[in-house]
Amino acid sequence: MASVAAQYLPILLFLGVALLLSTAFVVLPIAVARLTGAHKPSTDKLSEYECGFPAFEDSRMQFDVRFYLVAILFIIFDLEAAFLYPWAVSLREIGWTGWLAMMGFLAELLLGFAYAWKKGALEWE
Repeated sequence: MASVAAQYLPILLFLGVALLLSTAFVVLPIAVARLTGAHKPSTDKLSEYECGFPAFEDSRMQFDVRFYLVAILFIIFDLEAAFLYPWAVSLREIGWTGWLAMMGFLAELLLGFAYAWKKGALEWE
């Protein structure tokens, strides 16, 4: 029974160190900011904001949807870059099937990019 408990000791030590470090990374910056005077609230600092502009009075007010289109396009092309690197590294192992699958994926992304460009999602005023 003691040997089973001894096997769990490294896991408990790891959890203890992780808890200590995560607490330190949260508490220490707050404490240092308070002690060094960086905590000076003002009306500008305490004002609410979302997406880079002040909050609306009415939550049902419409605003330009192009912001979200650009964000979605960024995520799509970011994912493309994340998929291309492992694909390029393992291209010899996956062969022509992997190459054709990636070409289909890139063609689909190119088609979506052309559609977004045609609809004017990339033009900003």
